[in-house]
Amino acid sequence: MNGRLKIGVLGLGVMALVLVQACVTKTLASPADMSVGPALSVESFLRATNARDLDRMARLFGTSDGPIADTGGAFGCMFKRMGSWIAVSERCRSRQEVEIQMNAIALILEHQEYELGSGQRVPGRDYVTSLVPVGMVLADGRQVTGVPFMVVQDGSGQWLIEEIGLDRVTTARGP
Repeated sequence: MNGRLKIGVLGLGVMALVLVQACVTKTLASPADMSVGPALSVESFLRATNARDLDRMARLFGTSDGPIADTGGAFGCMFKRMGSWIAVSERCRSRQEVEIQMNAIALILEHQEYELGSGQRVPGRDYVTSLVPVGMVLADGRQVTGVPFMVVQDGSGQWLIEEIGLDRVTTARGP
């Protein structure tokens, strides 16, 4: 009887492990996600720039590790600093640094109108990434075409602006 109980408990443990493994899924971007998700993030980011909603911008800007707004607090920063000692992690940014960076981007991208181009997957990247080109009429009336917004999917499936071709905007000639 005791031998059967052990096998039964062992069998239940194996079944539980199989069930847990079956419930674990990895989110992959579908072709529809590659066009809609990144475009929505770029659109939300551009609206936030004109509204000077720096918090919203910081929640939409980041890397595959997550939004730049997630500064991690003192405890999270301690682990980032420890990781940076062995060249594994970025240094921790303060809330003030994030606000200054987002404000600078907002000043550069202030616009009257914009038009999103078709997003396309960027091959050869470690994480799912899409390039969304944007045409803009800037606040001062200059027209800029093809401003590249690199949008990456983080571990939770959120699309974040990882890089913006600001040089395209800052070198644009007047109207």
